[in-house]
Amino acid sequence: MSTHTAHVAPARTTRRSRTARTVLCVTTLIACVPYLALKIAWIAGSRIGIPEGSALRRDSNSLMALNALTVLMDTAVIALAFLLTRPWGQRVPSWLLALPMWGATGLLAPIVTVFPAQTLAAAVRGGSPGDGGGSPDALLAPWVWSLVYTGFIVQALALGTLFVLYAGERWAHLWRGRIGALPDSPTRSARRLTAAAVAVLSLLPATTHLLWASGSTTGLNAARAAATDLDSRLNDAGYVLFALLTAVGALALGYGRSRRVPLLLPLAATWIGSGALAGWGGWLTLTTLSVSAGDPKLPSPLLSLTYAVQMIVGMLVAVAGAHFFAEREAARCA
Repeated sequence: MSTHTAHVAPARTTRRSRTARTVLCVTTLIACVPYLALKIAWIAGSRIGIPEGSALRRDSNSLMALNALTVLMDTAVIALAFLLTRPWGQRVPSWLLALPMWGATGLLAPIVTVFPAQTLAAAVRGGSPGDGGGSPDALLAPWVWSLVYTGFIVQALALGTLFVLYAGERWAHLWRGRIGALPDSPTRSARRLTAAAVAVLSLLPATTHLLWASGSTTGLNAARAAATDLDSRLNDAGYVLFALLTAVGALALGYGRSRRVPLLLPLAATWIGSGALAGWGGWLTLTTLSVSAGDPKLPSPLLSLTYAVQMIVGMLVAVAGAHFFAEREAARCA
């Protein structure tokens, strides 16, 4: 191969990579439009997509606050897309990117996993996901769920691909190798203790969500029990999956000795699983803070405990992960 050809090939690869990232960034931005448009319309007073009997028409103050917050959250997705695409994004402190990306992964992963299953189930029964079985007091019109959640799935796939490309360039050295090849570390005992704590705590959300996924209403508040349907049970089944991913990934990182399993595998499982547990545990807790005593939507003790434990699991994983990667980086620079 001539010197000229050798220089041209990398240049073409770079151009293709930039083009691909630009396409992914634009795709993410377009996917945010339906959600942002609806939220801004609702903040402005419109009730498009909200049926007459929906409880959202009676929760004007809390709805306004939550709509404003979710607009900021989706705007953060746009900021992340640019950060992962532009050259200046490589200079952003690691934690400032990793933390919101972990949160975004956690909030979007259950939608990517569960919504297609809900759509398939709805098609089999001749309905639409989120239609509440044709109930007149459905929360939102079926087309809203389909439009918004399809947008979320596109956001997740495009933003996730951008993050994988970005992380592979900046941090790939942190997860190279096999689990059994991890070097001895003075923090190994602490890592094992944390892994065991994460696994044990994950049992609670795994058990409660499994109960609710099977159709039981044990420990549910009145509103949640009355709203239990196939869609909600599929949601709970998804949380069981993410609790198991978190526990298995944490135990593999703390106690694994296999020289065949790539380190990336349990790291990815723990990242996604803990993000989903913590993100939705936190969000569902936040949405009930304004509920007063006596309201049927007030979370039951078991429901509140489940959400709290999910957030604790997430915090444990986040702190342990930060220490793990800092230790790996320090060993590389030594």
